[in-house]
This record gives sequence, C-alpha cells and structure tokens, in this order.
Amino acid sequence: MKLGIVIGSVREGRVTDRLAKWVEREAKDIKGIEPKIIDLKDIPLPLFDEAASPQYNPNRQSKNEVKVWLDAVNGCDALALVTPEYNRSLSAALKNAIDYLDYQLKRKPVLLVAHGSTGGAQAVSHLRGILPGVLAVTVPPAVMIVGQVGSMFDAEGNMNDELKANPYGPQASLTNGLSELKWYSDILAAGRQ
Repeated sequence: MKLGIVIGSVREGRVTDRLAKWVEREAKDIKGIEPKIIDLKDIPLPLFDEAASPQYNPNRQSKNEVKVWLDAVNGCDALALVTPEYNRSLSAALKNAIDYLDYQLKRKPVLLVAHGSTGGAQAVSHLRGILPGVLAVTVPPAVMIVGQVGSMFDAEGNMNDELKANPYGPQASLTNGLSELKWYSDILAAGRQ
C-alpha cells in the first residue's frame, strides 16, 4: 500500500509536520505500507478558481502546481490527512487542496489525524463530511491529539516519554488507525480491480 501523508498546514511555525513525521515513521514499521510525505507547503496551490467542479469539467486544464498535487494523490493507494484545527474546522490550505481533486481518491481510504484544543474533533467531523464529495472513504478511527503538539513531539516527530508511557494515548490510536487503513486499502484495492 502506497500511503501519502499530507501535511495540511502551510503556516509559518506550524507543528503539524511533526505529527506527519510521526505517522510516517510508525507506518514504515507496518509490513506492506510504503509511506511518503506530501507537504502542501512544497506545492503552492493557488486558491481554487476553476470554471467548474473538477468532476464535471471534461475539458479541465490543470496548472502545473495543481498537476503535481493531483499526480501525488493519484499515485497513492491511501492517504493520511494530518491537519490542525483552525477556527473549529480544518485548515484552509487542506480544504483548498481537496477542492482540486476529481477522481484521484475514488474508492480509496483516508485516515484522519488532527490536533488542537479538542484534538481537532471538529476538523475531523468536517473532513468526514467533505471527503465523500471526492469519492473517498474515511476509515472509522481517527487520531486526535489534544494539547500542545510542540511540547509533545520534537521537530523530527519523536513523541515525548510521558505520551509513550500512556497505553491509551496517541500511539495506540495511531497503531489502530494505520491497521484499519491497511485493511480498508486492501479491500478497496481488490474491489477496484
């Protein structure tokens, strides 16, 4: 399973990239998962301004940055969307990137990883409503990190010892989420054949 781990924040001083690195490292330890980070900061997508919804535009001509994004997603069997919660929703950068998709995620699973004062619960809720619009399947579990990610994970995505020691903490949540993502990916890939 080729897993794209999307960093859904582009702001200066972000900490979402720390979580993405953590997800990537943990995914590498699971047999059959090939993780790769897709950083929206490296793909400067313009604000969505196409003449029609991508799924209903047979004459679509994508700009270079958009093609890079679409190709990156299309090359994945599954995604993990890692997002902060901004103003009780997902980041604008991630929503904008999703708006460019047409069929790249059709019948492919997505794991939601969020952080914020309520663990990014509202960002997760909104993504569960948005992603069916691009024909994606969100897996039931989500990974939600409550608190200051900057003090919980270092710049390389290493979790602090206190969190590691908690058997019901983020590590257990991520392990379960990745396991479910792999299961859904295998089932959906067989169905797409």
